[in-house]
Amino acid sequence: MDTASREASSYDAVRTATRALATEAVHAGRDDLARQGLHAPPIDLSTTYPSYDSRGEAARIDAFATTGAEPQGPPVYGRLGNPTVARFETALARLEGTGAAVAFASGMAALSAVLLVRSSLGLRHVVAVRPLYGCSDHLLTAGLLGSEVTWTDPAGIADALRPDTGLVMVESPANPTLAEVDLRAVAHACGSVPLLADNTFATPVLQRPAEDGARLVLHSATKYLGGHGDVMAGVVACDEEFAGRLRQVRFATGGVLHPLAGYLLLRGLATLPVRVRAASANAAELARRLAADPRVGRVHYPRIGGAMIAFEAEGDPHEVIGGVRLITPAVSLGSVDTLIQHPASISHRIVAAEDRRGAGVSDRLLRLSVGLEDVEDLWEDLDRALGERSDRVCRTVRPAKEPAAPSPARSPR
Repeated sequence: MDTASREASSYDAVRTATRALATEAVHAGRDDLARQGLHAPPIDLSTTYPSYDSRGEAARIDAFATTGAEPQGPPVYGRLGNPTVARFETALARLEGTGAAVAFASGMAALSAVLLVRSSLGLRHVVAVRPLYGCSDHLLTAGLLGSEVTWTDPAGIADALRPDTGLVMVESPANPTLAEVDLRAVAHACGSVPLLADNTFATPVLQRPAEDGARLVLHSATKYLGGHGDVMAGVVACDEEFAGRLRQVRFATGGVLHPLAGYLLLRGLATLPVRVRAASANAAELARRLAADPRVGRVHYPRIGGAMIAFEAEGDPHEVIGGVRLITPAVSLGSVDTLIQHPASISHRIVAAEDRRGAGVSDRLLRLSVGLEDVEDLWEDLDRALGERSDRVCRTVRPAKEPAAPSPARSPR
């Protein structure tokens, strides 16, 4: 069996509790449509909903205030919940293998809600592993929500825990170095403290952190879940108890997702496995070529695969950014088109230079989000942007980071 066939077989082998992931991606959140005589899910743009039963409505609002459970019966108000957004939440929870999911206006709004839930219980201390997305790092380091952070490596998590520790946060593969951690080992080290795993880069197609013990799975849904660079959103997949608290914070703070965004995300999930598979094949080939190129100092590509590459240019990385023509020089990632950016200048500029470099984000590092274009066209553009070849020796691709201990085999890897 050739490499492409093996990869396709691995992706197809990933299953949710009842159906293959590819099937769930298409049908989750849409199971009731045929019974309603519908094929495409409707977009509910209402901000409010009429009710002639004010006593019943009061009871449902009281129940929400107590548990945060989604109100039963007809919708009440857009900030309390929306049917279109609820479809996306249902689908994402099914793909991640969690009991619930709660969507927000952005990934940072989602992370902020998690921190507020824990701090409301007096658990303001966070243990975190660098690197994280630059704004996540800044939110924790600056204490903007009253949190205090202890930065450590995965092996130091257990020793960093305190009585007031409310959360452990990791990102794997990490932004932007693509470093990986052994999620199962990290979850074990957390004990009773919830582990939040940012799964934005991997998506549930490549890994499902809840299966390894993470209680919270965070996505910047702006990226691969939406997949087309036209929607901004965040989502936390978790158990129903934590979801209830997140809904209460979302209602109180107003970080709600617009229904049109919920519709676009639900549509994006349908093609997520296909897009991730195709973009990952492109990325693996580009990583191989970059690793053999004397103009590149080091290539970071995760062991689980995926569509993200980081590489260190031997020459001026800003010249590479300025030299692309097909590839788009822009922040963000996970779109159908290929994007390149310089983390030290943009996504991680907000992190102090010493901390940034300590986390492996060098000034020469470039981050490439590989899309669905033909790989030969992408390579031609990169080849031109990298400039004249030198006589330096060729190198081999290196994994972004060796996990602390190998996780049990899980397809695809």
